[in-house]
Amino acid sequence: MSKIIASAGIRGAHKIVDRALKKYTEMMDTHGGNTEVGFPNTGYYLPCIYGILGHKIEKLEDMKPVFDRCRTLLPPMVKERIHLPYLGPALDAGMAALFAQEMEECIRYLEHPEFYTRGEDIADDNIWLGAADDVILRKRGVEFVDGTAPGFAAILGAAPTKEIAAQIALELQQKNLYVFMAGEHKGVRFSEQLVEAGTEIGWGTRLVSFGPDVSAAVFALGFATRAAMSFGGLEPGDYRKILVYNKDRVFAFAMTLGHVTDEWYANGLACVNYGFPIIADTPIPEILPTGVCTYEHVVSDVPHDEIVQRSVEVRGLKVSVSKVEVPVAYGAAFEGERVRGPDIYFEGGGGRGGTFAVEWATSADMDAIEDRDIKLIGPDLDELGESSKCSLAIKVEVAGREFQEDFEPILERQIHHLINFAQGCMHIGQRDIAWLRISRAAFDKGFRFKHLGEIIWAKYHGEFGAILDKVAVTIYTKEEDAKKILEQARAAYAKRDARVEGMTDEDESVYYSCTLCQSFAPSHVCVVTPERTGLCGAYSWLDCKASYEINPTGPNQPIDKGRVLDEKKGQWEGVNEFVRQASRGTVERYNAYSIMEEPMTSCGCFEAISAILPMCNGVMTVDRDYSGMTPSGMKFTTLAGSVGGGAVTPGFVGHSKLYVASAKFIRAEGGIARLCWIPRALKEELKDRITAQAVRQGLPENFVELIADETVSCDEMEIYEWLTEKGHPAMTMDPMM
Repeated sequence: MSKIIASAGIRGAHKIVDRALKKYTEMMDTHGGNTEVGFPNTGYYLPCIYGILGHKIEKLEDMKPVFDRCRTLLPPMVKERIHLPYLGPALDAGMAALFAQEMEECIRYLEHPEFYTRGEDIADDNIWLGAADDVILRKRGVEFVDGTAPGFAAILGAAPTKEIAAQIALELQQKNLYVFMAGEHKGVRFSEQLVEAGTEIGWGTRLVSFGPDVSAAVFALGFATRAAMSFGGLEPGDYRKILVYNKDRVFAFAMTLGHVTDEWYANGLACVNYGFPIIADTPIPEILPTGVCTYEHVVSDVPHDEIVQRSVEVRGLKVSVSKVEVPVAYGAAFEGERVRGPDIYFEGGGGRGGTFAVEWATSADMDAIEDRDIKLIGPDLDELGESSKCSLAIKVEVAGREFQEDFEPILERQIHHLINFAQGCMHIGQRDIAWLRISRAAFDKGFRFKHLGEIIWAKYHGEFGAILDKVAVTIYTKEEDAKKILEQARAAYAKRDARVEGMTDEDESVYYSCTLCQSFAPSHVCVVTPERTGLCGAYSWLDCKASYEINPTGPNQPIDKGRVLDEKKGQWEGVNEFVRQASRGTVERYNAYSIMEEPMTSCGCFEAISAILPMCNGVMTVDRDYSGMTPSGMKFTTLAGSVGGGAVTPGFVGHSKLYVASAKFIRAEGGIARLCWIPRALKEELKDRITAQAVRQGLPENFVELIADETVSCDEMEIYEWLTEKGHPAMTMDPMM
């Protein structure tokens, strides 16, 4: 190990620990040890400390033993003439710096509550996002699961110019990486350079401005630590497994831009503990032999036009990017980009200006269409002019010897993501409620309506080439033409919906697995049936069937359900055998329709969680969009931390939102009649479906009005009294426990 790096990192760690301890002492004198502290909306306390040490910090006084641990980890300063085995002590110093910075940032939340924004977006007067809450972790973690985001780059400092900063950020985005930014170089910060260059930053564009100081780098390692616990099912305090997990599964690296200070070196050593290498643009000492990291540990003096590619190589990232012939940058990193106000060149759909947008994928005979036949019927963007609005219809015709009608909704659903991947295009919704915006910048670079067709054509062939031979796209921008397509599309939607809704679990002998999340939750196996959609809400039984036919070796495998072992609870011999094998013996069996007896495992990507409310003799359901307290005494984030990771947790189960209105929803315990509490927004969203299912089960037609929500109370006793007064059916049912 380099003596220069070791000595600088150890010096930096001493500085960080001393500074944090001084601030801690001041806060103890000012606020007292019983003062509650923590990062907002998380069940992981201070995640690095909780994950590595297993220590919960809930009050100021809880920090003292961690500071004591930091002191034991800190080695003495490296002496000039005495050789030491630097690697071990230097890595310990990195962890001491990490723990101290996490407590320092926690104290900042106490001392300056408004220093960081809350949520995924920057504010007009504040670009610092601070610690990601658990809602963001769950939402973004899915992208690390499915490969949409192969890793992240943690950037310290600033580029020589805003143009170089924008180019580096763009290259990282094009490789679909997240970019976590902190620190400054000569008073300039990378995230501020991006804003000055006109680049949109925030979680939506994967350019995450954690904070202005080097200490904010701890939020990146906190995100990685929580990923190991949340999706990997690892226990707090099992530091070795958490660090190995990050080395092998969370593909990240640190990029330093500018003079590397002692504090930067200390943070770099913390990164090396996680298996994350450091790539610098300055001529610092290098550590090229492999060891803790997969390849080199520190690589320096890399030119700015080569630093992204060199970083990817050093980390061993496998980035797959297919070329799409459009005049703007293209990649998953642009999916969350917003096109706002004065930046809008064109807008269609979303009810804006009385317009609509519809998308429809339909199959065609092989001889009926020509491949890459992309047509525009109606005026193009040039003719429509700036700030224009019009209705829009996109009809995609697909032909192939292996193509089936069942595949249509699979491909149609992809249009949302594929268009969003184009820089300067904002797409929301699908089917006949789509909404499209195209920015002035995209138009100025030459983007036109035909490029929507080019994107769909290229990506369909790239991702679904096994089942299709031809793709033709027609875009309609005349109102009367678009309306004709709208009518045809709605008829097709109705036909599809009727088919899915008419299916039952009893009618099918084959179910489908989804093991997409096993890279983060190794023991989880999702079993998708006609009446129980995937936990994430993205996969129905038909979708999985189509996915298997498209990719026979993929995550959606057929399961012969076999002999029925318990019809009411939903347990089958063939399913148990598959689950046992797919979970590598960790899970022997589970019941698809029960919440109390061996319920299905949960990965962490679920849309909602149901939990028992013993006093109410029923269950509550909460979705990840609800951030408030629930009658269980836990917020969604805390519940998710308890249920996720592939565990079988009686009394709790993760599921999709639509599953609430399924005939098989906790059927073993009495079905939807047990639903006692649900967030108001979700209740409104599912109101018609809940009412229809309630009537089918012989419940009152006004059943949805008997379900409590946060406007009634979040206290279980108060809810019990309200349910009793309303005559909720759960009050007279057999005890659940």
